[in-house]
Amino acid sequence: MPEFMKGVIKEKPEPGAVYREDLPIPEIKENEILVNVKATAICGTDMHIYPWTEYAQQRVTLPMVFGHEFAGEVVAVGSAVRNFKVGDRVAGETHIPCNKCYQCQTGNQHICEDMKIIGVHTPGSFAEYIAFPVDCAWKLDDSISYEVGAMLEPMGVAVHGVLSGEIGGKTAAIYGCGPIGLMGVGVAAACGASKIFAIDVFEQKLAVAKQMGADVTLRVGKDDVVKTIMEATGGQGVDVVVDFTGSPKAIQEGLKVLRKGGRFSLVGLPNGPVTLDLTDGIIYKEATMIGVTGRLMYKTWWQCNELLKSGKFDIKPVMGGIYPLKDFEKAFEDLKNGAPGKMILIP
Repeated sequence: MPEFMKGVIKEKPEPGAVYREDLPIPEIKENEILVNVKATAICGTDMHIYPWTEYAQQRVTLPMVFGHEFAGEVVAVGSAVRNFKVGDRVAGETHIPCNKCYQCQTGNQHICEDMKIIGVHTPGSFAEYIAFPVDCAWKLDDSISYEVGAMLEPMGVAVHGVLSGEIGGKTAAIYGCGPIGLMGVGVAAACGASKIFAIDVFEQKLAVAKQMGADVTLRVGKDDVVKTIMEATGGQGVDVVVDFTGSPKAIQEGLKVLRKGGRFSLVGLPNGPVTLDLTDGIIYKEATMIGVTGRLMYKTWWQCNELLKSGKFDIKPVMGGIYPLKDFEKAFEDLKNGAPGKMILIP
C-alpha cells in the first residue's frame, strides 16, 4: 500500500477544487472496507460543490474529497466485515444509513433520519482510495465493467423514479435529459412503456434520448410541448410524468399533460419553493404525486443489475466522456457547457 494517494479535494469555500498527489489514504473502521477506485462519475451534487453554490455551502464541511458515484476493487476489510473480501469488485451506495432509526428498521434505509452522504458528509471517491461502511457496498456482476459500475448509483435514481409506479403499457413524459433522465428514458423503454415523450432544452441531449428509446423528443422553447402531447394522446394526457429537472416550469407543465388519475414522480430538486395549481392539476385529476430520492436498499440495485443483464437496457449512450482524474476541470467545464451524458473520471 502506498503512503499517499492522488485525489481531487475541495479545500476552500470558493469555486474550484485542487488536484493533489499527497493526500493520506483513508483508514478503515471495523465495519468499513477500503476500495481502490477504478472509475468515478460526476454527479449533479458535485456540480454544486465544485462552483460552491448555496446548496453546497449548507451541506459540505471543508476540506473534503468529494464525488460519490464509483466502482473499484476491495483492498482491505475491517475486522467486523464478513460478506466482502479483498479482491471483490464493488460499486458504492451513496446513502449511509444509521441502521437504528424508525426508517432504517422498517426497510427505508434510503431515507434514514440520520443519513450521511458519501462525498458530502464523509470523504468521497474523487481519489485513488475510498473507505466507507460495508452496508453501502454492492458486489458487481462479472459482466459489468468498472465504468458502468460507477454509473449504477445514478442509474438507480432513474430506476427508482420510473418504477415508483406502473410503467408497462403506459404513456410517459420524461422531463430532463441529463444523465439520470436519459437513463430514465431507457428504463421506461426497457420496462414496456407504450410511448415515451422526452423533453429538454438541448438538441444534443434529445438525440441521445432517441437512442435510449424515446418515441417523441420535444425541445423546450422550440416545440409546443403541451399541445403536442395532448394531441398525441387524444386529449387525455400521459399516464405517467417523471420530472428529473426540478424546474418549476417543467413541473407545472407536467401537471398540464398528466391525464386524470395519472402518476407524477418528482425526482429533480427545485432550488426553492414551487407554486402549483393544486385544484385543477392534482385534486380534480385525482393525480398521485410521489417524491423520489436515491435508491431503495437494495431492491433498486437488484433491478439495475437485472436490467443491465437483460440486454434491453444499453447504458453506453449515456457515457458522455472518460477523463483522467487530473483532467477533472475539463470534465466539469464540458458538463457546464451542456455536453450530454455522464462524465467519468479514472484515478
